[in-house]
Amino acid sequence: MDKRLVTILLIVFVQMVGSGMILPLLPIYAQDEFGMSPAAISLLVSSFFAAQFIAGPILGRWSDRVGRVPVLIVSQIGTVLAFLAFGLASAVWVLFAARIFDGLTGGNLVVAQAYITDITPSKKRAQALGLIGAMFGLGFIVGPVVGGVLLELWGPRVPYFVAAGAAAIVVLLTVFTLDESHPPETRDELRENRMRLSFRAALRNRPLVYMLSIGFLVQFSLGLLMATFALFGQAVLFDTNAELGVGILLAILGLAQIVTQVGLLPRFLSYFGEARLVTVGIVIRAVGLGIYALMVDPWQATLGSIFFAAGGGLTMPTIQSLATRTADESVRGGILGLVSSSQSLSIIIGTAMGGFLFAIGPYVPNVVSFGVALASLIPAFLISRQMHRPVVSQP
Repeated sequence: MDKRLVTILLIVFVQMVGSGMILPLLPIYAQDEFGMSPAAISLLVSSFFAAQFIAGPILGRWSDRVGRVPVLIVSQIGTVLAFLAFGLASAVWVLFAARIFDGLTGGNLVVAQAYITDITPSKKRAQALGLIGAMFGLGFIVGPVVGGVLLELWGPRVPYFVAAGAAAIVVLLTVFTLDESHPPETRDELRENRMRLSFRAALRNRPLVYMLSIGFLVQFSLGLLMATFALFGQAVLFDTNAELGVGILLAILGLAQIVTQVGLLPRFLSYFGEARLVTVGIVIRAVGLGIYALMVDPWQATLGSIFFAAGGGLTMPTIQSLATRTADESVRGGILGLVSSSQSLSIIIGTAMGGFLFAIGPYVPNVVSFGVALASLIPAFLISRQMHRPVVSQP
């Protein structure tokens, strides 16, 4: 395995351990420490994605022009500062400011994906992107459990400081161990030719539009669950120690994602091919969401989490890989930024709506997520119809 791939996977893993420590606890932290309502908590969660929606394409294009490593370093420093602000916060506005700042600098995952596509042949791209998802899942096995234990032992602020330390380690790993993957000659050609992503051309590219639609719908349902899953666990699934119980469920999600993206994804890609695998993944994910819509105890939640994670583990890296094939190789960072931006927009809407839907009833977000998963089968079916026409234009 390319040592650069090993390095970038290690960086993603450490980053996700830090994020996994705090994100599942954030809704309960905001509710218990700051008295925020479910609707306000949903807005807090979605504020990150609102900022990322604006910054994602910009950071992706920037990485095409100046290189992947500098953008990674800036993004990771932003995460360190945001986590520290969470731990030191004394008012609600500080939480929002930290969340927005983290989103504006949060190009970590987009640029890591672009880095992977730089060093991986196109036929192996979905599998390599799946490894990033596996590191994401592994981080969410370790992170939530560690965060729950830290909270129980030393209080709700300690996980944020430990997460900031983990993010600082990521900065050092990037500075001292990661070589640039986007060569200077490619960046020079991009600047000289003024090649750029044209939003108008992207809208005319049907395969890309279908992929963006799927990403939007898939992440919309994820946004609903992100905003309300901890609250649902507290209200329905667990009588006591809801934080730890939710952390364990998220760890199960991570484990299922690892097994899927390391063990199953290569075999499924070989059997179905990328275009058909998108549909298969969405169907599996919908089964998990259907269980979520009916679950009444942790065991049912565990089963639903396995299907949910497996379906997402098959769908998302495949969509990302297909998207990079619709653009000129020199601007794949911008394409992945566009994909990230569309997903961020959906999470903005999903997380913002989650609290309002939860206020109607704790099961409502889960039921809506299931319906959205079924709707995403329409563009998935259409993806296999058209897979050409690049999205790059010259002004």
